[in-house]
Amino acid sequence: MLAGADYVLMGAGIPAEIPRLLDDLAGQRPGRISVAVADGEGHTAGIDPVALLGRRLGPLPRPRLLAIVSSHVLAAYLARAPLTRPDGFVIETPVAGGHSAPPRGRTVLDAAGEPVYGPRDEADLAKVAALGLPFWLAGGYGTPGGLERALAAGADGIQVGSAFALCRESGLDPVLRRRLRRQAGLVRNDPRASPTGFPFKVAAVPGTLSEQDVYETRPRLCDLGYLRTPYEKGDGSVGYRCAAEPVDVYVRKGRPAEEADGRRCLCNGLLAAIGLGQHRAGGYAEPPLLTLGQDTGFLDGLPDDYSAADVVSHILLQAHL
Repeated sequence: MLAGADYVLMGAGIPAEIPRLLDDLAGQRPGRISVAVADGEGHTAGIDPVALLGRRLGPLPRPRLLAIVSSHVLAAYLARAPLTRPDGFVIETPVAGGHSAPPRGRTVLDAAGEPVYGPRDEADLAKVAALGLPFWLAGGYGTPGGLERALAAGADGIQVGSAFALCRESGLDPVLRRRLRRQAGLVRNDPRASPTGFPFKVAAVPGTLSEQDVYETRPRLCDLGYLRTPYEKGDGSVGYRCAAEPVDVYVRKGRPAEEADGRRCLCNGLLAAIGLGQHRAGGYAEPPLLTLGQDTGFLDGLPDDYSAADVVSHILLQAHL
């Protein structure tokens, strides 16, 4: 907000408390949200802008909030009351890159070990449109035809990720980006890779953590901790654990060893993918991990070494609007 951001986009949970938080921070009042702590309750995290900065600032514009959700049910839940209502939605399908919501109901895996999604996992876009808030579609919509389908369904547009991940300006290591382009169709929705427990799209690229031997030779550690989860210890204090940390450490923190099986360190792996991998004593370098959406139709009509501007032009100029 201090930098003048116009929008906040948030997924990976239910952002029911974020509209009120934005209101409080824009008004320079203390803001607070709940924090889920395993085996505990009543935990919160907060900030007082005036105490932090030592003074009141001039008027702060309130950014708009777009909640990233995967179902019309959750969209309706958030839109039901002013206190939880966002300014719009991004409706994401299961083929989108990175993390995705697990299937509703009991998880069933197919022959390749990927979660099976069914009709219950398809958002009813007519019900989303009936909420009266703007929305954008994501996950397999980053094409001219995808934009056309989105607008025909009542959406205001599309959110595009994977097409930009493979463009020259994406920030991915150039060598890895070229490999990922060649392997773009080999993306697995891995139910075990992420320590969060959510399915995560892992691109099968040689030399990365997608390969079992690379995974097995990497020392298990958790030294960045961006995906750690808090839990309440026996003495009432709060500790942190991660299913990708050493298994014996994870077990000492009260969780079964099988929960840690197959977990990748996304924090180190994704940073290594953009050239910021950690280098340790003895010459060890963190191996990268790459993610991409499972729908690669966006590559049709784009040159081999394309720019972000090429993506925008291709979608807008080729769409029959």
